[in-house]
Amino acid sequence: MTLTQALLPTATLGRKALLVLAGSALISLGAQITVPMWPVPMTLQTLAIALVGLTYGGRLAALTVLAYLAEGAAGLPVFAGGAGGAAHLVGPTAGFLWGFVPMAWLTGLLVEKGLDRGVFRLFLAAAIPNLMLYVPGVWWLSQIVGKPLGWALEKGMLPFVLGDMVKCAIAALIVAGAWKKLAAKGPGAKA
Repeated sequence: MTLTQALLPTATLGRKALLVLAGSALISLGAQITVPMWPVPMTLQTLAIALVGLTYGGRLAALTVLAYLAEGAAGLPVFAGGAGGAAHLVGPTAGFLWGFVPMAWLTGLLVEKGLDRGVFRLFLAAAIPNLMLYVPGVWWLSQIVGKPLGWALEKGMLPFVLGDMVKCAIAALIVAGAWKKLAAKGPGAKA
């Protein structure tokens, strides 16, 4: 069970739409907190996507990331550094941007399949999809820049793995804390 399902057991279409908008806003906010690196900047997007996946479940999390990508493609300044426009969906970081969709879906699916409680289980639910994000991200970076895969691993993965694992741990701690707070309020209580 996801945290969202526990809080909103009968979520209407309107509530789900609000969750998608709130989640895409959170991802956009995470994208604005950036450490400039080339060719891939370090942002808090993966933290935001992990939080969305850990709390929304697979389908709603994937839909949220698709909404985020659509907002960026439409020109809204939601990508890293306040960038927007469809060109980003085919540029050097496109593999990561598109990879956010399966990352969010798999994070949510793992929560729905039982990795929904406890810091370690939530960490696994966030970390496994996050590590898988490097497959499309690094591969696309290598293809678009025309450099060997080793170069793309060095520039698009190695500098980020430790930070991403810290972000997964933070997301797990936040969601585990929310579950604990919800449990303290008693059965059927809303946070």
